[in-house]
Amino acid sequence: MSTVGLIFFVGIVALTLFVTYIASKRTNSASEFYTAGGGLSGWQNGIAIAGDYLSAASFLGIAGAIALFGFDGFFYSIGYLVAYLVVLYIVAEPLRNLGKYTLADMINARFNQKKVRGAAAISTITIVLFYMIAQLVGAGALIQLLLGIDYWIAVLIVGTMMTIYVLWGGMAATSWVQIIKAVLLMIGTVLISFLVLWKFNFNILGMFTEMKTVTEQGENFLNPGVKYTNGLDTISMMIALVLGTAGLPHILMRFFTVKDAKTARSSVVYATWIVGIFYVLTIFLGFGAAYFVGASDIMSANSAGNMAAPLLAQALGGDILMSFVSAVAFATILAVVAGLVLSGASAFAHDIYGQIIKKGKATEKQQMRAARFASVGVSLLSIVLALGAQTMNVAFLVSLAFCIAASANLPVIIYTIYWKRFNTTGAMTAIVTGLVTALVLVSLSPNLWGTDGTHLFNGTALFPLTNPAIFSVPAGFLGGYIGTLIGARADQKKYAEVDVKANIGLK
Repeated sequence: MSTVGLIFFVGIVALTLFVTYIASKRTNSASEFYTAGGGLSGWQNGIAIAGDYLSAASFLGIAGAIALFGFDGFFYSIGYLVAYLVVLYIVAEPLRNLGKYTLADMINARFNQKKVRGAAAISTITIVLFYMIAQLVGAGALIQLLLGIDYWIAVLIVGTMMTIYVLWGGMAATSWVQIIKAVLLMIGTVLISFLVLWKFNFNILGMFTEMKTVTEQGENFLNPGVKYTNGLDTISMMIALVLGTAGLPHILMRFFTVKDAKTARSSVVYATWIVGIFYVLTIFLGFGAAYFVGASDIMSANSAGNMAAPLLAQALGGDILMSFVSAVAFATILAVVAGLVLSGASAFAHDIYGQIIKKGKATEKQQMRAARFASVGVSLLSIVLALGAQTMNVAFLVSLAFCIAASANLPVIIYTIYWKRFNTTGAMTAIVTGLVTALVLVSLSPNLWGTDGTHLFNGTALFPLTNPAIFSVPAGFLGGYIGTLIGARADQKKYAEVDVKANIGLK
């Protein structure tokens, strides 16, 4: 690694640790640990949401997917971008008005049942683990490439850093690390996109024309079907991406860090602009990597294509730009995994320990201690799982997390807010049906089964699709509907109360 690269890395680490130190001085209660005391402004939370969303999967995974598979890789960008409309118009405001720290708090505003809270907590932890594996795999590959160290050491370094942020700084430190990282990421993405366009004389149509001949796929590079030859699988993946965002725990938790619903709405508007611009620019990252680096070099660095963006930066700007981009990617991973650790720890400490085991009677000291123990536990489990997932594409792993979020969390959120007849039985069956269906179908899919020696299990997959959302999401909604029909009559007075709270924020 060059001296410049080392300076960038040390600078990023020093800056984020300084932010964590400042935040630790202001993190003395459970509210400050989980939600930064609700004190973020709209623009601050908007940039932090964008930071949470623009993860290693977006920067490393999508750039690589577009470079290797052309239009099929861009499916991820389309899905992630459209997903924010679901968050903006359906979830953001009522979630802020009904919730406190976690998704389970919002659901329990209507159903004050331990079993519902427990099911929501387990769903949250499952999603966090899938998402966390993707981030750690990306981090391990990046640091392995740059520092020449073993993958497992790289994963341990990132795991240690993310634990430090959450343990001492809570949500305040996590939010400001996200803000710093989002700004740096946008600077790096805009700079690389500018250089790519410059190489094509700022002729976008000319760039598309040249891409028809530069890859081995020829004109097919610009058409769907290079990677996703099964149309049903493609539709299934898009369902997961579009609907899954509204069920992601670390995104939902961000709406509790502002003071009211109006600020939550403005947060989403800021985030949508940043996210939208970024995903449009992923076209230039992917095309640039395919043109100036080439598929063979990208795959020789990482078979899943995760190193396309840093290699493109090196091709266009030498070691200095590559060092900067790699440091930004490193900061991206650190920030996102910190947010994931926090949301997973909240489900353990607040929902399971504080509300179920201690029956809501835990002291501030007990809650803080439980949250910090849970943070360490989530970190350790994620690290162990990531060590066995090195060869998987991070964008694909994240799409599975989105699938579970759309299948298990979104149905219960929608029904809780908008369906008068929805009851406790429906809430349980919606979460359990969506979660179990998604996990079972993934375990039977080509992601884990194959005969080429690269899969976890040797054999033919019983379920043909790589992403099961087209079945698991309807299953979640259907489970909630049937459960409601066979369960006890809903408390209409309670729904009227929740409806008023969700719409006007009255506590």
